[in-house]
Amino acid sequence: MPVTVLVVDDSSFFRRRLQEILNRDPAIQVIAAASNGLEAIELARQLRPDVITMDIEMPLMDGITAMKRIIAERPVPVLMFSSLTQHGARSTLDALDAGATDYLPKRFEDIASDSAQAALVLQQRVKQLGRGRCRVGLSQPAAIAPVISAKPPRRAGYKALLIGASTGGPVALQNILTQLPWDYPLPIVLVQHMPAAFTPAFAERLNNLCQIEVKQAQSGELLRRGCAYLAPGGQQLLLQGSAASPRLQVVGGEARINYKPSVDITFGSAARLLGADVLALVLTGMGADGREGCRLLSRLGATVWAQDEQSSVVYGMPRAVAKAGLAQRCLPLDKMAAAILGETYG
Repeated sequence: MPVTVLVVDDSSFFRRRLQEILNRDPAIQVIAAASNGLEAIELARQLRPDVITMDIEMPLMDGITAMKRIIAERPVPVLMFSSLTQHGARSTLDALDAGATDYLPKRFEDIASDSAQAALVLQQRVKQLGRGRCRVGLSQPAAIAPVISAKPPRRAGYKALLIGASTGGPVALQNILTQLPWDYPLPIVLVQHMPAAFTPAFAERLNNLCQIEVKQAQSGELLRRGCAYLAPGGQQLLLQGSAASPRLQVVGGEARINYKPSVDITFGSAARLLGADVLALVLTGMGADGREGCRLLSRLGATVWAQDEQSSVVYGMPRAVAKAGLAQRCLPLDKMAAAILGETYG
């Protein structure tokens, strides 16, 4: 059975373009198209599609409002389309907070280097979302409340906390990081698959919500305890220097590497620099990025955890780590922050 799709966009040109690309794949069937949020709600109710593609800004009712009403009636994966602007980034993050499963840039030129590859990315994303590999409405942001910490670190050997994520990751990271205290004793390195235009807005959002400092990583920075460094989109983040004084280096993303930033590349550099003195987490996401980086860390004696299947929006990246036998613990998202605190405090 093909994955059925409802396309929602106020641009007739973009609706036709999406339908043409998606219907080119025999495993996908576009069953209807809507030009605004009100139409989308009614068609979703009548047709019960497997996946909905949704524009954010539309007349009569915007995409986020429509999505909330649709998934309140019946959970369904929603793939948001947005512009790669500062406003578009903030709106997309709002959509993810509200329950959207994933997002793509509205300009196909921003998805891949050529139109054929961009079409393939879109088709693959829709099929992955529609074939029961994702869970809707699981990774909700944690309630933000004060976290008190005055205990000394128990595992003084840890020199960094590393976290890698993809689909579902923005909300999962927000869930975890908002529960860490201002005096968290380790530096934190975050690798989230995200376009370059989105990472500054995401770092800003996390910094406003969290007690710890969160910022986009910059070359030459020394790692500081209680600060989280988000890998810039479209580039790669490395740990360099010495184990006693690790620093960050941001380098251009090579065309041959699929993910920019890549969890494997950042985790691999941490393995070479810090060895066993790392606590590494792999969260929800499509694909297997992070598995080889975790393999390097595990061989050196580092601690590796993965998010469990039930709480993952897409159980791809953590599954790859768990299936390879690299995860010492597989944890639900709502237990992850407490486990981190328990591992680093007495």
